[in-house]
Amino acid sequence: MPNPVKNHSLSVAMFAVFALTLIGLSVTGWQNYNADQKEHEQQTVGFTEYLGTPNFGEAVFENWESEFLQMGAYVLLTVMLIERGSSESKDPDKDEAVDEDPNTKRDAPDAPWAVKRGGVWLALYSHSLTIVLFTLFFLSFALHVVTGAAEYSEEQIAHGEKAVTAVEYLTSSRLWFESFQNWQSEFLSVGVLIVLSIFLRQKGSPESKPVAASHQQTGEA
Repeated sequence: MPNPVKNHSLSVAMFAVFALTLIGLSVTGWQNYNADQKEHEQQTVGFTEYLGTPNFGEAVFENWESEFLQMGAYVLLTVMLIERGSSESKDPDKDEAVDEDPNTKRDAPDAPWAVKRGGVWLALYSHSLTIVLFTLFFLSFALHVVTGAAEYSEEQIAHGEKAVTAVEYLTSSRLWFESFQNWQSEFLSVGVLIVLSIFLRQKGSPESKPVAASHQQTGEA
């Protein structure tokens, strides 16, 4: 019988780590928020109340946005660009399975339903990964704008200034500073992985070339 835990242990582990780190973010964010409230002689909040504050929302969504942007851009760029010798790149010297015409597999019994249907469904499914990743990016970015505007407005009101709208916050340097400080680190980490995978190895990982592989070998196999 299939073992669902073993077969999906990677995603289970990643989402478990995500949950633990999100809990860590919420607890430490709550403590930091209340410390700041006390410093400014403002009312403190309970933990569950803190989860509904713009302070927590902004901290979450400004990071989610950068992750989904990085992944979406990376998936899209790997379609068009190559890095010879990297395990993260297609091999320009051979035909790759990812470039095969899916219409040739329409009669395969285990083909996804969109492939069997063809037409617009196949066209959408052929780009569904980047579509979903960029959709998640735009949703996260929109939530960052909304929660960031609310957080900034609270600070403005506390200092005797007027609140700002989401549109006003969208054009502010503060929003773009928050975004760019996360975006630059995401693209740096991906670029470093692409280059390091040319020369370095991790035995047993599909993200690495075989240990004995040449530095010129491109792709994971």
